Amino acid sequence: MLRGVALTGLALTEALLVLWVSLCVVLAPIGLGLFLLPGALAGARGLTAVQRRLALRWSGVRVEPAQYRALSGTTGASGMVRRSYRMLGDPETWRDLRWLLVNPFVGPVLGFLPAVAIVEGVWGLLMPFMWRTVTETWGWENSWFTFIPLVSQGTAWLAAVVGAIEIVIGLLLGRALLRVHGRWVRRMLGGLSRSALTYRVESLTSSRSDAVEQRAVELSRIERDLHDGAQSRLVAMGMTLSAAEALLDRNPEAARALVTEAKNSSATALREIRDLVRGIHPPVLADRGLADAVKALALDLPVRTEVEASLARRLPPPVESAVYFVVSELLNNAVKYAGAQTISVTMAHSDGWLRVTVHDDGVGGVDPDKGTGIRGVERRLLPFDGYITVLSPIGGPTSISVEVPCEPAQVG
Repeated sequence: MLRGVALTGLALTEALLVLWVSLCVVLAPIGLGLFLLPGALAGARGLTAVQRRLALRWSGVRVEPAQYRALSGTTGASGMVRRSYRMLGDPETWRDLRWLLVNPFVGPVLGFLPAVAIVEGVWGLLMPFMWRTVTETWGWENSWFTFIPLVSQGTAWLAAVVGAIEIVIGLLLGRALLRVHGRWVRRMLGGLSRSALTYRVESLTSSRSDAVEQRAVELSRIERDLHDGAQSRLVAMGMTLSAAEALLDRNPEAARALVTEAKNSSATALREIRDLVRGIHPPVLADRGLADAVKALALDLPVRTEVEASLARRLPPPVESAVYFVVSELLNNAVKYAGAQTISVTMAHSDGWLRVTVHDDGVGGVDPDKGTGIRGVERRLLPFDGYITVLSPIGGPTSISVEVPCEPAQVG
């Protein structure tokens, strides 16, 4: 019964949100609505996300999370306008709005009907003890319980029997209608619309091209680093050892110095190889997982950085790797460009989504359209259907959130 009441409350909240979104649209021509609309649409996204979670928890019906388009922008005037247009251009936004329009009429029926039956059943159970008071208050002609006239103690007991039946029906109906509501949520909010599928195909095509290009660039970087770094040192070390071998009998002291030089070169080459491997895939990430890898990043930063992680299980390695380098990029930007004194990183995985937020007290003013590295982050997240949200007013603070749909990695 309480779950039905909760679903009814959500439906009424959605009805109020529809009115608020409508008001924002009406105010859009004068400019005010464009500033209010992102918050209203974000509220719609939040309510539909709650409905998806409740469908799984209460009905056992899994609903695919929404695949919103990448969203970024500042909280300034131009940033808020861009966010409004981007959100309105997203097919998933219109599906959320369709849900807000329809569910206030369907949700209360599915959620509140069992509660009404149970409450009325309890009222019927009280009739053997209250029927005289009821008839004296309402009059004999108006004293009915459903189809039973309250004219005697016998009819009052019959009302109690009917009330007990209503309670049982209400309890059984509540479970059944919760499952129906879960399927209703999946019908309205599950899957992808045609336009969303088209956008996703375009995004996957673009991300595939970006991935191929990034792979080529990465291979070129690795080849260059190996050639200019470790390989050159190993060649030089071989030449030094050859010279030491030639001097070994004639000048042992000079040979010993050359061997020491070769030893130092080997240590430097080993360090460069380790740095190169760390840039490809950090060993701590493979051994300990995303949370510990980000904590290791934080320890190397010159500013105070706190990491709070709630990851019960390991995530798929490609997701961990992508998010690790995203967080690394965001932390480096906060230190180099934002002048932050304190940084906090929060990570959590719930309801099939990995959510990471990097917050700093720097100067703010991050604008994805002006080459702040956010576009690179978006491209890295695109193959995983992830998206990024930037809130960075001039003067700070900056809060950048990353969300990636993923399930825990299978063990064994």
